[in-house]
Amino acid sequence: MADSNGDNETCLIEGSSTLRNVRRDFPEWHLGRSPFVFWALDADMPAVRERVAVAGQHMAGLLLDDYRRQSHITLDLCGFPAQAPRHPDDFGAEYLQKQCDALRLAGLSDFEIELGGLSSFSSAPFLSVVDRGGSIAALRKCLAVDGSHRLFGNYVPHVTVGLYADKWPVESVKRRLTGFVSGAALRYRIERVSLMSYSPAEVAGALDILGDYWFASGEMRWHAAARKMGFPDLSG
Repeated sequence: MADSNGDNETCLIEGSSTLRNVRRDFPEWHLGRSPFVFWALDADMPAVRERVAVAGQHMAGLLLDDYRRQSHITLDLCGFPAQAPRHPDDFGAEYLQKQCDALRLAGLSDFEIELGGLSSFSSAPFLSVVDRGGSIAALRKCLAVDGSHRLFGNYVPHVTVGLYADKWPVESVKRRLTGFVSGAALRYRIERVSLMSYSPAEVAGALDILGDYWFASGEMRWHAAARKMGFPDLSG
């Protein structure tokens, strides 16, 4: 559920077809819990939105309608907030505090990334992300509580374009991907890392930004959405 400069360098589709996404609630996963919380880089800016829209038009007919997630680059997952965590994907204030403390101790600086060509996972096409300085890896190291990530598998930084609406033949999808012309790499500066959330009952629903950790000040600034959820003010 939770979600180079050259074109089409990393096609990660496995098997003979894409995975079909369905628009339904997943109570067997969320067990009535909400929201689902994760760390990401906010990429919701005009130039990125335009490129995602162009890529979406290129993949028209293959994608689930009404994908409303703002552009972002997922870094790691927190899970479902809980005062007394019981499930493996629950987390409490102590978990979040460790992540924020690690970000402060790392003393990270602003950095630049590039948005490049169109590629795909089995479940979704995406725009590739290039981080030549390794800052994304450094961020993910900070977010790995006790050395462990909650985002499993081989990590590939990306901006999702949409979700596949059906099981499409991989070879035809690859031909569509290859035909996309992205133009010059889109570069932009990253000044913060954001704590985001979404309703697990809404497939491809909009995101809320709960707070931003700003590299320059070393400060975590909470948004109204976090206060409504009763998120604690962390120390420091």
